[in-house]
Amino acid sequence: MRFSIQTTLPLVCTFVLGMQPLVAQQEQPTPPAPAGAPTRPQVNREEMWFAPTAEDWKKPCLVKWQRNWEDALALQRQSARALLVCVNMDGEIASEHYAGVRYRRPETASLYDPYVCLIASVYRHTPRDFDEQGRRIPCPRFGTVTCGEHIAIEPIIFEKFLDGRRISPRHIAVDLQGKEIYDVFYAWDTASVFLQIKDGSANYPPAEPPKGDRPLAERAKSRDAADKSFVEASYAQADAAARRQILDGAAADGSSASLDLLRLAIAGNDPELAALARKTLAAVDTEGAAELMNEALRVPIAAEEKSALVAALERIGTNSPRAKTLAIMHRGLAAGSKAMDIGGWSKALEEGAAPPVDSALPAEAAIQLVDAEALIKKTLKPGISRREARACFLDARDLALEAEKKGATGARVHSALAVAAYYLEDQKEAWARAERAVQGVPLEADSWFGMVTVGLFAEARRAAIRAAQAEKRAWPGEWLADVHAAYAVLARHPDGEDSQVAAHYDFLRELGAVSEAGRVVAAGIERFPLSPALHDRFRWQALEERGVEGMESVYDALLARPGAMPELERFAGFSSLIAAEYHRRERHQTESLDAYARALARYERALAADPSSRATVEREMVLCLGGRARVALDAGDLERCLSECLAAFARRPEAANVLDGLNFSAVDTAKMLRVRFVAAQRESDVKTLDAAFESLKAVDPKLLELPAYEFESGPRAPRRRGN
Repeated sequence: MRFSIQTTLPLVCTFVLGMQPLVAQQEQPTPPAPAGAPTRPQVNREEMWFAPTAEDWKKPCLVKWQRNWEDALALQRQSARALLVCVNMDGEIASEHYAGVRYRRPETASLYDPYVCLIASVYRHTPRDFDEQGRRIPCPRFGTVTCGEHIAIEPIIFEKFLDGRRISPRHIAVDLQGKEIYDVFYAWDTASVFLQIKDGSANYPPAEPPKGDRPLAERAKSRDAADKSFVEASYAQADAAARRQILDGAAADGSSASLDLLRLAIAGNDPELAALARKTLAAVDTEGAAELMNEALRVPIAAEEKSALVAALERIGTNSPRAKTLAIMHRGLAAGSKAMDIGGWSKALEEGAAPPVDSALPAEAAIQLVDAEALIKKTLKPGISRREARACFLDARDLALEAEKKGATGARVHSALAVAAYYLEDQKEAWARAERAVQGVPLEADSWFGMVTVGLFAEARRAAIRAAQAEKRAWPGEWLADVHAAYAVLARHPDGEDSQVAAHYDFLRELGAVSEAGRVVAAGIERFPLSPALHDRFRWQALEERGVEGMESVYDALLARPGAMPELERFAGFSSLIAAEYHRRERHQTESLDAYARALARYERALAADPSSRATVEREMVLCLGGRARVALDAGDLERCLSECLAAFARRPEAANVLDGLNFSAVDTAKMLRVRFVAAQRESDVKTLDAAFESLKAVDPKLLELPAYEFESGPRAPRRRGN
């Protein structure tokens, strides 16, 4: 039997990967409650799903989550228990209540104990999953899993069980045959959910109490998260000899060796143990090992070790597209480009423009080629209609083709034809001509034509790689080397653009070349210091590599340079805002408030340096003030919470409902604060807040509406009962 609890909603929260908000719409009419259902409590949503306090968040999450889908299935088969998948969302009022209150209460956790439990959430709460020594960084919201693990589970759950609708909170129980026992969502209270969770486990054996006296070698083979944590802790506390013994046991396990254990050794300070771990890793055949192999290949290692790991990626790649891509990436970057003469292009860029006409060309062909180039450049000037522009590009293409017929050869004619084809939307011809053009260095290597041609070549190679990946075909590693070489030329080209650096970075990250991507964006920031697109990537790279404090220190260093542009304060301010939000996720209140203060100070300096940025800067300042209000609310400091909310509304009223990185707005916090004031019978403060709400309503009534994620993007699907 499969059914859904779908009664009156305090919320409907639907979200998508990437946290893009959906368009809000009016809620559908409330469906009648099923017969026998409890009467809906006459309280508002903030009272029913009261916000966790700072003291609540300090308590550990007591639900025992497994690390991944494969481990959970193995444990389910072994124990003959049901699987329970919980879906959670940052900022959504009921999800916050579950994560901060219910999952931390012993009486709630005991209801989950009979199940093999998984948690799915697309939101990241720590910048990294592992520290420099390879140790796991548990998610502060869910406890035993890393953020990467609960993020990785979500698309699996979406495909298998969510029916195309990302709704949170949600509890889905799965039997031993993989069929849903129940799917609980749209419930108006926790009692409805917990009753179903309790009844759903009645026909399954209870969870066995943990056995702590088992040999370490036995626990090392276990798929249970608790056993894995025990083995990893034992390794961290052991001496070199004992660590060697543990790793020898992992090597004997072959493909079932613990990846997190191997990561500890690879990232450790003992080179012999690291080499042993890499050797063991190279023998693992599971798809999950591919990312650890890629991590191991980011640092300098012996050639034979590198060869063994790349060979392992190729072996796993016969069944894993991701592993195949990583193998090709490592082979391709090492081989270098055969299509582009990087040295020739670099020399041409250093020497500057050569004479505009190639004396080796026939005179008439040379003149026609020059005319074609001039016509293209003239057509790109503002004020020309689309129809007139197309006619001019057709004429330019015809001139270049005539020049080719009369003897014009080489990179320059192909470059002109590539650019003309591009603006005529003949993509295939543009790519084909660009590929022929880059094989020689155009005489005007520093010209705009050269820049567009190289960009088209990179675009052609990227499209070919993506097509091969989509069709699960092998592709030559030199294609990646070609893309890398093309973007390297564009990064130095006088007509190069920051968008090209961003595309280069994104492509390298997509393929797994993380370290190389970091070097690309760092160089890009040097050339384009005020590019928002590059700062977005630069900030994330620093956060991932160095953590929260390291990210801020990178911006401190940028500002400390002689002649640093004062406009950089805005980007430094945003780095401090991001730092404050990560401190909030980890419940570090003091550090969070300090980071918000740094952000606000930097934003004030940014406004002084560039008054034209006021709209953007003040919007981010409202996020700072709203974030400080939320910290105060969690700490029970209602006076400061009120002060910060009012300051946020006054700074820029139209930004009062903008969601921060934790999916809260100043308006959301003020609504929660009002509930606290009502409960404490602080009528004067309630009136103050109500007056503030009225002032926002006068600016725009939509400022007080629920966030877009509280509504579904389309009509509700009918309720399903049974299979």
